[in-house]
Amino acid sequence: MTTPKLPQTNWLALDVGGANIKAAHSRGEARSRPFQLWKQPEHLPGILKNLVSTLPPFDNLALTMTAELCDCYANKAEGVTAIVESALSLTAPENIHVWGTDGDFHTVPSILAQPAQAAAANWLALATLAARFAAKGSGILIDIGSTTTDLIPLVNQKPSPQGRTDTERLRSGELIYAGVRRTPVCALGHEVVWRGAPTGLCAELFATTHDVYLTTGDCDPDPSDHQTADGRPATVQAARDRLARMVGADRETFSTADANELAGTLDSMLLDRLILAGQRVLGSNTPCSAVISGSGQFLARRVARGILPPEAPIIDLAAVWGPRASDAACAQALLILAAETIPLSMRT
Repeated sequence: MTTPKLPQTNWLALDVGGANIKAAHSRGEARSRPFQLWKQPEHLPGILKNLVSTLPPFDNLALTMTAELCDCYANKAEGVTAIVESALSLTAPENIHVWGTDGDFHTVPSILAQPAQAAAANWLALATLAARFAAKGSGILIDIGSTTTDLIPLVNQKPSPQGRTDTERLRSGELIYAGVRRTPVCALGHEVVWRGAPTGLCAELFATTHDVYLTTGDCDPDPSDHQTADGRPATVQAARDRLARMVGADRETFSTADANELAGTLDSMLLDRLILAGQRVLGSNTPCSAVISGSGQFLARRVARGILPPEAPIIDLAAVWGPRASDAACAQALLILAAETIPLSMRT
């Protein structure tokens, strides 16, 4: 299937997360920008303006979010309201179309009156679009980002989720709060087999999964990136230091071989967890295909291969949309859905 051709009107889609803000524009550009919203929620309007300034002008804005769960907000309603109001700093309310968990777009006044409708709805936009690329029959969407994983069952090229809210989806296994960058290593388990013996892990934020995948080579080093557990650079050497602390060691007693062994074990723990969750989501259905996306698509592919029959295809949205758009997959999907479904009479 080819990506639908977007109309001439200029669309911008925003996916506002608590740790990353993602954008996609109808002229083909996509962005993903880290922003720790829970630390400085008052800066969100300025961050959005700065991000939008790097993209072409737009006429209409499609909006979705997950950042309403941030603990800087008293509750989700306050979070949704704050995010919508931040979007209003970009354009007039009549130009904003907010995606809901009912699989439809809503006006700003309707969302402000019923904010729960917009809370954590981004996954449904991606699942709706991704399902079109899947084979007929049973399938699964595997979207792995920095913080979370979505495992959405697909039936005859349509999403078939059991849950809609975060709580329902955590219960069904369709949402796993684990990703390839921000997940604390201590959340993967309380002990590992390392150096041939069971070894406890320190229950501290000494290292994250980003350190695991810097060590395995799945993530590229970036000396300018200091959004790590200790604020030191996202390099292989610094990752080794962070992993060492997870077993109460330091660089003097924790070799490169130790780091490689521990990272490999931790990677296997996360992979096994996600495969089991995917099998649970699918139940007795044998999947005919998988669609993968997100900044953790390298892991999503391995999860898919652990779930699918050997001959079943894996459709990588990075190959369909390009790597940047796949990293911002929910925003890219929202962009296409908005351009397809918003009536001309509602557009500027």
